[in-house]
Amino acid sequence: MTQQSGLLKGLGEMMRHLGARQRVIAENIANSETPGYKSRTLDDPDFGSMVGVASGARRIGRPIVAPTERMAALGASERPGRVREDRDILETKPDGNNVSLEEQLLTLGQVQADFATVTNLYRKQMGLLRTAIGKGA
Repeated sequence: MTQQSGLLKGLGEMMRHLGARQRVIAENIANSETPGYKSRTLDDPDFGSMVGVASGARRIGRPIVAPTERMAALGASERPGRVREDRDILETKPDGNNVSLEEQLLTLGQVQADFATVTNLYRKQMGLLRTAIGKGA
């Protein structure tokens, strides 16, 4: 049961991350005509820590580096899940705005597909739990 609850917890974390990522994309789209606005993105969660949390296993130690201001200016992030300026932008409009609606919509489509996958995994795990306790699927 520990494995199941850990897996469900990991799936919940991923759903929360995808919801936050969708909010960042929505902000980018809403500001696509705002002069000087810079497209933002959300750092992906650390898969190793999600597996460690889900399995209850010990994590392999990784050095923790606190980024300096100069490191942050180069794009270093302190922790996953942090909203930061998207540096993988190909063009900037003359007004300084670099939001590409096409790119944002493609990313939104990927978030939707990922959310559907995680939702299906969650549904299957709940079905397995119901079967295990004798409630049927």
